[in-house]
Amino acid sequence: MEYLTHDKLVIIGAAGMIGSNMAQTAIMMGLTPHICLYDPYAPALEGVAEELRHCGFEGTNITFTSDIKYALTDAKYIVNSGGAARKAGMTREDLLKGNAAIAEEFGKNVRQYCPDVKHIVVIFNPADITGLISLLYAGIEPKRLTTLAALDSTRLRSELAKQFGVSPDEIKGARTYGGHGEQMAVFSSTCTVSDVALNDIIGTERFPDSAWQELRTRVVQGGKNIIDLRGRSSFQSPAFLSIEMIAAAMGGKPFRWPAGTYVNNDRYSHIMMATETDITADGVSCKPIHGTPEEMAELDNSYKHLCALRDEVIAMGIMPPIDHWHELNPYLDLPTC
Repeated sequence: MEYLTHDKLVIIGAAGMIGSNMAQTAIMMGLTPHICLYDPYAPALEGVAEELRHCGFEGTNITFTSDIKYALTDAKYIVNSGGAARKAGMTREDLLKGNAAIAEEFGKNVRQYCPDVKHIVVIFNPADITGLISLLYAGIEPKRLTTLAALDSTRLRSELAKQFGVSPDEIKGARTYGGHGEQMAVFSSTCTVSDVALNDIIGTERFPDSAWQELRTRVVQGGKNIIDLRGRSSFQSPAFLSIEMIAAAMGGKPFRWPAGTYVNNDRYSHIMMATETDITADGVSCKPIHGTPEEMAELDNSYKHLCALRDEVIAMGIMPPIDHWHELNPYLDLPTC
């Protein structure tokens, strides 16, 4: 098999449903023959490794460990799903305190054991904040870390396809930006349905404004709906999308969806948020977002919500005040898109 790279890929949280699905997806997509599974829960981790070996994959060296130093040493790519899972009745933000501490420890481990890592994808919630904390303490360039934000856009695509009774492939430009949470900005101006602008359909008899608002709510609460239906949080979709992201960072096919990345410009500063990006072997670069005045105002509100979460973490003492960030990571004062 031809691989995208022969560098070491580490899956953190590999004993969980997301992590184990990520590992299998990475093998099936031919990312690298060197995959290391890490999880502090050793028995389940060994079970995942055994199951993957039982698949009979050829050409792949699967190792596993509960020693973070062993896992991260020589790691060039990392996908981290190692936070607490969201449970029924919880929002992503409810996970903030515990997962913020996990992100701090992760960033410090990256700094110590693999400071030359090429790319990291952080997906444990609230990903905008855990990714920011990880980036701060790892001390790496922002272009080397992204967070999972695509899931909201794929949910918008799915809901629109169901609404209009068409294949999801007929939905183009489905986009949500800002926070990966219930204050996300859902854009309609970027989207077409069977080559017809969504904004030309909203407000018509075919798709009244009330139906659009109901659909938006379903998108925003997409994670809650999965929990209600399955009795547990999403795992297949975040696993697949995060591996598509790391594959793009390895030089694979372009990633098709928005990604969470560090943004620091005249409008949004010192924040991790979902935006338009290019993820390549050179890292992630963000691109400006264009929308209607109403959509941009919604994005501004999402940004303010992210800032409030960030400031809450600062108040907890997990991150220092912003004017001290350069002491941990001097790259974070540099401008982005």
